[in-house]
Amino acid sequence: MKLDRLGRLLGALMIAAAGLAGASTAKAEEITVYTALEDDQLAAYKEAFESANPDITINWVRDSTGVITSRLLAEKDNPQADVIWGLAATSLLVLDAEGMLEGYAPVGVEALKPSFVDQVNSPPHWVGMDAWIAAICYNSAEGKLRNIPAPTGWADLLKPIYKGKITMPNPGSSGTGFLMVSQILQQMGEEDGWAYLDALHENIAVYLHSGSKPCVATAQGEYVIGLSFEYRATKEKNKGAPIDIIIPAEGAGWDMEASAIIAGTDKLDAAQRLLDFSVTIEANELYNESYAVVAMPGISKIIQNYPTEAEGLMIENDFAWAAANRERIIAEWQTRYGSKDAPK
Repeated sequence: MKLDRLGRLLGALMIAAAGLAGASTAKAEEITVYTALEDDQLAAYKEAFESANPDITINWVRDSTGVITSRLLAEKDNPQADVIWGLAATSLLVLDAEGMLEGYAPVGVEALKPSFVDQVNSPPHWVGMDAWIAAICYNSAEGKLRNIPAPTGWADLLKPIYKGKITMPNPGSSGTGFLMVSQILQQMGEEDGWAYLDALHENIAVYLHSGSKPCVATAQGEYVIGLSFEYRATKEKNKGAPIDIIIPAEGAGWDMEASAIIAGTDKLDAAQRLLDFSVTIEANELYNESYAVVAMPGISKIIQNYPTEAEGLMIENDFAWAAANRERIIAEWQTRYGSKDAPK
């Protein structure tokens, strides 16, 4: 009798142990996350989210802003993404106009700055993370060697001394390139803005297909000036590159990285949990490791070598205008200046 009870007890324990083992090895739900975040940000963002949500695994699909935006639009009738974490707000407005975004108010969204939350729709169709700002990377070592002075802003870039010494992102591929072109057209008006870009084109050596590459190439001495954004400029300077970070005196174009759920995803709960995480203090502290301007008030801390004047020089950006005219602007830009595109 005792042996029989012992056998049943051992059997029950074995069944319980098997159940626990099965639970511990249960496969996490996978969600496909489209992003234009920088490659060197992805690991930390993934680790932070998955630590807080161990039953969900992120599968990144990463490319530059223009490429990701085009891919999402091409997949409109057969979406492959579940959620977007880190794409230009202007791109999300384009997607939203196509009915591609799912409304959702993340838990805690009320703690964000109102300017970083969709104010048109209720619940919001997107929420912001941080802002990135146009910057001029100037290689001071190359400038000294070639006797080429540092520019102070957009107007200086038209000077003959810079002919062939500047590289810039293609706005069709790069969100950074687009925010620069959008800024110039907004501030100057379209007629004068295109005239400025015509003149700037004469000084451009090549248009690269990334917002980071112009600054990286300049940091490596390939060009004297790279038009880029303040995050990449700060990263390159902190690695020891001989670059000065110049925020254009006339004002700097900028865009907001933001997140949204793709309408029709069959992983809605997991996508909502990612957006919940995206507005947390922990997430905003992660954003602040790269960007000084983040969605949550009171989070920002000083970043080594970050240009402190950057936020004060951000233009009044008409996101709705930029989104509504994005396709037309890129097509016109490509017709005028595509002859200097770098090979893809």
